[in-house]
Amino acid sequence: MENVSTIYTKLKIGASAPFKLVQTTDTHFTFADMRDGERKVKLAEKREKIFRANHKAFEKAVEISTSLGAPIIHTGDLIDFVSEANLEAVKRFTETHDYFICAGNHEFSLFVGEAREDEAYRNKSLALVQSVYPNDIRMVSRIINGVNIVALDNGYYLFDKEQKEFLQKEISKGLPILLMLHVPLYEHSLYEERMAVNPCAYLAGVPEELMTCYPEHRYEQQLANPITTDTIELIKSTDIIKCVIAGHIHVNTEKMLTPTLAQITTSETDVRIIEIE
Repeated sequence: MENVSTIYTKLKIGASAPFKLVQTTDTHFTFADMRDGERKVKLAEKREKIFRANHKAFEKAVEISTSLGAPIIHTGDLIDFVSEANLEAVKRFTETHDYFICAGNHEFSLFVGEAREDEAYRNKSLALVQSVYPNDIRMVSRIINGVNIVALDNGYYLFDKEQKEFLQKEISKGLPILLMLHVPLYEHSLYEERMAVNPCAYLAGVPEELMTCYPEHRYEQQLANPITTDTIELIKSTDIIKCVIAGHIHVNTEKMLTPTLAQITTSETDVRIIEIE
């Protein structure tokens, strides 16, 4: 499809037999109708113009997944906002294709940019949104050929106690882990690249001393709390986690969080085929 690139990545992380995954991210479905009212219809019309290329990438991912017989892993923001039409679209696609998804911040957005995004805000729509997604979108794991694919929702730049405990349990299984997140973790060269073109880095776990130049609301939004810091340290300190796959920042990057732990992000307008060995 026009303007959609396919990226090929090979990860040697100890699979019992090779397999492929198709990553897509930040699709931002923008469907709405009058069931949700005129305000949301107008929002959909405005946002659809922004995300047309994202929708093409999603269609390409579905096409590739079907041809390869490979699951799609989606690293968040499948929808741009909560609407009846968006949730119907999610259900339609996930009922006919093999999806594994972690939530992004937009999964729970009632109107884009309307409010402070925190646990209370997420819980307004969590049950409704979860009802149409094929797996637990906050924390879930799936084993394929001896590789444990673990997905955690850090769409609000934070992890919570339950997620840390869940990750510890998954690590204790002893299988190599491919960790799916929405928001990438701080890595200094990535931080510098992001700050060169943005007022903040839009990364999780940025050291507080590097956030003093952030706009106040972004500082408050992205500042890590102690459980988030502890969870990130857990991710970096174990040799069980082999690679982090993320989205959110809408660019393709490959960085090393530690000398042995890679982090890959994928653009919203591209599709990544990951071959696992």
